[in-house]
Amino acid sequence: METARLGLFRPKGSHAEHKVSFSELFFDLVFVYAITQSAHLLIAHFTPYGVLQGMLVILAVWWVWVFTTWVTNWLDPETVPVRLMLFALMLLGMGLSISIPEAFGKHGLLFAVCYVTMQIGRTVFICMCSRKHRPDLHRGFIRMTVWFAVSGVFWLIGAFQDDTLRTLLWGLAIAIEYLSASVSFAVPGLGRSDSKEWDISGAHMAERCGLLLIIALGESLLVTGNTFAGTQWDSATITAFVSAFVTTVAMWWLYFSLSAERASDVISHSDNSGHLGRVIYTYVHLLLIIAIILVAVADEFVLAHPHGHTSIGTMVAMIGGTALYLIANILFKWLVFNGHPLSHYIGLGLLAILCVAAFHVPPVAVAVATTLILVLVAIQETVVVMRKNSH
Repeated sequence: METARLGLFRPKGSHAEHKVSFSELFFDLVFVYAITQSAHLLIAHFTPYGVLQGMLVILAVWWVWVFTTWVTNWLDPETVPVRLMLFALMLLGMGLSISIPEAFGKHGLLFAVCYVTMQIGRTVFICMCSRKHRPDLHRGFIRMTVWFAVSGVFWLIGAFQDDTLRTLLWGLAIAIEYLSASVSFAVPGLGRSDSKEWDISGAHMAERCGLLLIIALGESLLVTGNTFAGTQWDSATITAFVSAFVTTVAMWWLYFSLSAERASDVISHSDNSGHLGRVIYTYVHLLLIIAIILVAVADEFVLAHPHGHTSIGTMVAMIGGTALYLIANILFKWLVFNGHPLSHYIGLGLLAILCVAAFHVPPVAVAVATTLILVLVAIQETVVVMRKNSH
């Protein structure tokens, strides 16, 4: 009787409400592949225009993943229909990922069709599931479907245009989708969603986003390892490889060791978990993913050219990606704990100084300096947290 009353939704107040299922983890692997493909797109086209196109792809990949995460926060992936829905999205996600290197070339239509089908198909699915069992959510997903249908027009039209016009139309499409969430999916005649209706499981959202981050960090290590294996080993490349590894560990430490689990508890007990979850896990964690991608791109550049002059591209990827990671952590800790970690601000100041020095040292030295800054930030923040916990 309880199953019939809930339909395909997770039972509230039980362990199943917070559990991340194996099917969700299986689904995430496709999007780690998409993140890796996005990094390769940036590596191949790291110019201002190429970075713009790469960021459009990353924004799209993140948006389809995070909206699916919201859906499985309510729907139970242990039920067969929801599991099959996830597997269908995985197939489309594979098509999306495969098309990324040529998304602005010959595979533009494949990218657009897979993306639009995923966004609208998944949203229509939960509309059907929620009509009887969760009418409050049902109204919200109807509004969401309208927004995705409007943006979908620009995705599909853009797929038939040349490179420049496609970039413009796809930029407009992704802007519409990101705007939709910020205005609570307001639709004339249908009103707007109330964030208090989005009663999420903070523990589930935290674990899903955390697992994606940890898989993305792990994937960046594997890519760096493969690149290092194909280089001529000398003191510079070995130093660059060790530096990349330590950087990844420091990034893990700053997020997982110091704040991730405590943030889950705060959001779970918040009076407006939907609003807090939307800001933190939909937007702030996007910045964390972009930062991880940029640092992975920088590691590739340094391993390929550890000596000589440090290019602007390497500086932007390495120093900019590291700075973005610190900024995202500052936002995360400010929104969740209402705190301002001094160590992170010190790290940003040191990175600003490094921007000037980087013009006069080789790429491997910039990589080592950036790594040391992250390690210092992690050490200082760990000491602060340990002192607070001891009182």
